[in-house]
Amino acid sequence: MKNIFVVVLLAHICAAAYSQTLNAGTDALPVISLKEINHDFGTVIETDGAVSYSFEVTNTGTADLIITNVQGSCGCAVPEWSKTPIAPGGKGYVKVTFNPLNRPGTFNKSIVVTNNSAQSPVTLFIKGTVVKASTETTK
Repeated sequence: MKNIFVVVLLAHICAAAYSQTLNAGTDALPVISLKEINHDFGTVIETDGAVSYSFEVTNTGTADLIITNVQGSCGCAVPEWSKTPIAPGGKGYVKVTFNPLNRPGTFNKSIVVTNNSAQSPVTLFIKGTVVKASTETTK
């Protein structure tokens, strides 16, 4: 009877120790941090072509940050992003290129960044005003 009690007691101790080991790994989490989430392009001349801006992403967490997808609110705001994991303390980017052709007037676009942090998703914003180039010539 003593042997069974000792075996059961040892099994409980081992199980408790194993669960402590598993829980220790869950404390490591990525944290996405951005210096800014808004960018104003100001006045954009329609015929000057596309304009771009890169949002700096920093992983302030303790595990690799992975940006899994970035989606613009329309086809005129095309995103690119860091495809490799961003190590703790490391930096990455989300670059957005806006095409002003045939889009006169003000614009406000959102870009949704899906990632493996608790802050997912994060929404970024770009805005500005598209104007036609002046057709007047200087004399």
